[in-house]
Parts: sequence; C-alpha cells; structure tokens
Amino acid sequence: MPKIVRPDDCQPAKTVWYDRKKYITINFLVQNPKDVQVDYQDTKIILSCKDVDDNNIYNEIEFYARVYKNDSREKVGDRTINVLIRKVKDNVAWPRLTKDTAKPAWLSVDFDNWRDWEHEEEDGMAEYEQYVDMLNEMKNKGEPPSMDDLDDLVSIKQK
Repeated sequence: MPKIVRPDDCQPAKTVWYDRKKYITINFLVQNPKDVQVDYQDTKIILSCKDVDDNNIYNEIEFYARVYKNDSREKVGDRTINVLIRKVKDNVAWPRLTKDTAKPAWLSVDFDNWRDWEHEEEDGMAEYEQYVDMLNEMKNKGEPPSMDDLDDLVSIKQK
C-alpha cells in the first residue's frame, strides 16, 4: 500500500474508541466517507478520506502499545469508518489509545461501548459462588412440602 501523504488543507475526524481483551475498536465519525485509505502499522494508524462536503479528513494515531497490522480491518459505513485492531498483548487493558498522554481534542472514549472487562472473570466467579450458595440454601431448608393434594388433580383429569 502506498504511503498516505497528509494533505495541506485537512482536518481530523471526530474519533471514538473502546478497549476489549484482544481488540481495540476505533470509530472515525465521517459523514458519507469516500476515497478511504487506511494504513495500518505496528505502532500507528493513518486514515485519509473525503467527507460529504469534499473536505480532506486525515487522522494519525500513534498507539499506546503494539498491534498486529495484518489482523486489522475497517468497515466503511454511511456515517462512520469502523476499525478493528488486534492487540499484540491480549488481556492487557489500554488506559488510553495514544502513546502520548496528551489527548487530542478530536479523540474520546466511546462510553456507550466501554466495558471494564478486566474484572469480568472475577465478577463471573462471584456470580457463580452466589449461585452455589443459593443451591446449598435450598438443600438445607428441610423436607420439601407435601404434595398429596396433587393426587386429587390427577384423578379429576382421568375422569
């Protein structure tokens, strides 16, 4: 893929991202994107396209950590360019998307899709332990209730 050159008259796309165990998802919010070019590298991504008004859009993001450039994909929609990027280190949370601690004004966390997955396994274990406790309580409640009155229902159905 040819190297993407930053246009002189360009602006960044508003961008939201969220973290998962194995992947980072980035959504570039561009109305009717066209001429979309994405350059995946081990340490950064470059996006270049035009929006509905023919404005040049250019985003360059230096990642917090390394990624697999060959295991990354984009999907172009009517209002977004969705990018899925595979992390080199699975199960390691990224505290931010960029290597630099200063956050660009056009970048924000996608809180609608954010999940604190680091503690999911612990939460699942707690839920499992609660379920086991409930089952043990049910066992320790003594004799089950008498169901002799159900015999009357059976005899009525047989008639």
